[in-house]
Amino acid sequence: MSTSMIEPGNRLAGRYRLEKRIKDSGGSTLWKAVDEILARAVAVRTFDPEFPRIAEVVTSARSASRLTDPRLTQVFDADDSGESAYVVSEWVVGETLENMLAKAPLEPGRAATLLYEAAEAMAAAHAAGLSHLCLAPGDLVWTTGGTVKLLGIATDAVLRDRTSEDPAAEDVRGLGRLLYAALTAHWPGPADAPGSSTVLPAAPASDGVPHPPRQVQAGISHGVDSIVCRCLGIEHAAGGEPIGTPAELVKALRGVPRTPLPLFAGLGNTQPPPRRPAPKPAAPPRQPHHTQQPNRADHGRRAPAPPPRRAPAPPPDATAQLPPRQHRHDVSQPTRPARHSSPGHRAPGGPGARKPGNRALMGIAAAALTVIVGVGAWALSSGGDDAKDGGGGSADPGQQTNNPAPSASALTPQGIAGAEKPIGDHPDTSIHKNVQTLIDGDPSGRWETQSYADVNFGRFTEGLGVTLDMGKSVSVSSVKVACPVSGGQLQVKVGNAPSVDGMRPVGRQTCNGGELTFTVNPAVSGQYVLAWFTELPPAGKPKGRLGEVTVYGN
Repeated sequence: MSTSMIEPGNRLAGRYRLEKRIKDSGGSTLWKAVDEILARAVAVRTFDPEFPRIAEVVTSARSASRLTDPRLTQVFDADDSGESAYVVSEWVVGETLENMLAKAPLEPGRAATLLYEAAEAMAAAHAAGLSHLCLAPGDLVWTTGGTVKLLGIATDAVLRDRTSEDPAAEDVRGLGRLLYAALTAHWPGPADAPGSSTVLPAAPASDGVPHPPRQVQAGISHGVDSIVCRCLGIEHAAGGEPIGTPAELVKALRGVPRTPLPLFAGLGNTQPPPRRPAPKPAAPPRQPHHTQQPNRADHGRRAPAPPPRRAPAPPPDATAQLPPRQHRHDVSQPTRPARHSSPGHRAPGGPGARKPGNRALMGIAAAALTVIVGVGAWALSSGGDDAKDGGGGSADPGQQTNNPAPSASALTPQGIAGAEKPIGDHPDTSIHKNVQTLIDGDPSGRWETQSYADVNFGRFTEGLGVTLDMGKSVSVSSVKVACPVSGGQLQVKVGNAPSVDGMRPVGRQTCNGGELTFTVNPAVSGQYVLAWFTELPPAGKPKGRLGEVTVYGN
């Protein structure tokens, strides 16, 4: 069955129902489809019978299916044994870098963070022996789930018949072009090369060499400019040796300021409107149940102040109608004037016994004063102060301040050391070797323990691992650990003292031969993060091995 004969509604392998033709390119077609067995959307690529590299594409897709980094597109199925060859991968929903840049360049800190994530993912692919070779702005996606996705690892190079004698250097150039584009909204690569952007204008160049980003767009730091130049071989202001591998690019990007990415797609560099004045005391109470979360395009702008109106005479129980925030801040203030209206209390200059009409008037006055004081306090707490401290812990979820709470980002450790809890006088000295390889940006790492007689360390110790010193107390929201062995138990702890017993356990998982993610919810604060084996992998002579350890938080 050729691609030209395949139509929406056809089923492949009795389970993948094709729904929509997305793109035809060079003898293959990309479809949106549904996996009817697992009831999920998938991406399916089919081929013309005359396509010359079907077997190679299927083989590369099977290799990519073994990748475990969640930032690389998952491959679910690939087959060329039947009438129609196909490759099935995850359906990624989000905004491509190309679409983002059609609006404006990204803010430099966000551009650096986005490419840092992409470089980490690419480093993981190269550690597994795979590459991309033809990166384009359409291959980098910020998903609706708030994650980075890199499309086309291993398969795109075969589809476009691209090869390279130095795949690592080629992918560094590709990542450098993406960073250049993110900073300037211009494409620095050859216009006729596979994977070139068809939307972005060409970067200004002299003798075929793109101008440095700082000459194209204002506000880019020297550090970020230097990294781009080192990736692309731009001699002007390169400021260092060329970057040769994705792992080296990860290490370089760790040293520049990076801004946490938002939770949802849409990273455009939009300017917030002028600040509106704080609402006047006569503004009506907020209705938190009827506000809507602003979309990402309005990120950073203040919600409009409620329109003023003439306040009618409040009912006797006006205090009960105040919004929750007014009760929290002003519960002690309205009660003072209310005491003046209690029976038997002598007002200054008034008779000892009040008439019923006077009591009613005093009650109305006290209630009105309650409303004025409460609304005034609300204006103070939700107006000018929010711009300074982010609104505090009681901000209404429907209102967004100018400074939203930062999302988690990768933190840079200030030190790392081997960690263990020996039972006797036989410490494992091997755990202090190669510890720096766990925080150098290379996912493989070279840290390992010595071999033991059993998975319980021969009863010489209770655990072996490493402790990361973050330099100060940080809020840890997740920890990623590359574990190149299968089996055994890996535990993560966080605390303010380097002692194993002084830290709080936040998770324990079985090693799977790939990357483990320990989610800390709610986040835990501490200066030290411990990742250690409490049980060794059982294969052969039990030995523990670790790769890159990355701490995320604020």
